[in-house]
Amino acid sequence: MLRRNLLLVLALAGFAVAGHAQQLQTFEKSTLVIETRAGPKHFDVELAVTPAQEEQGLMYREHLDPDAGMLFVFNDTAPRSFWMKNTLIPLDMLFIAANGRIVDIHERAVPLSEDLIPSQVPARAVLELNGGTVARLGIKIGDVVRYKSFGNAS
Repeated sequence: MLRRNLLLVLALAGFAVAGHAQQLQTFEKSTLVIETRAGPKHFDVELAVTPAQEEQGLMYREHLDPDAGMLFVFNDTAPRSFWMKNTLIPLDMLFIAANGRIVDIHERAVPLSEDLIPSQVPARAVLELNGGTVARLGIKIGDVVRYKSFGNAS
């Protein structure tokens, strides 16, 4: 009986994972540069542009390359809040003004947390990077993200 129940639980878990795999969004890829005091840092990013992509973000990922991230660019500048629901890896979140300047940073967001992570000031975009990237590269508020959406790409 115990073995049968265990097999049933495993089968249901498999269906749940397969269901997520069928619904997962795909993302366009691009590159951007963060101008830091120590020099430019290049990143390969995925772009969350549709509501479904924005909702999913980096959920269900078990790995993110050290020079990778996800960029969310919105149509307006406003207070932004993110959470880590179904996000398996710690993330650094950079809140970015319309001109590309980093206006707030939240480091090492806790995986799977449903606590809101609000920007302290209005932002036009959010860049999610691996947790610890901000500290490792010395990224600070005031540094500039160079990307076409901010009109400052090199």
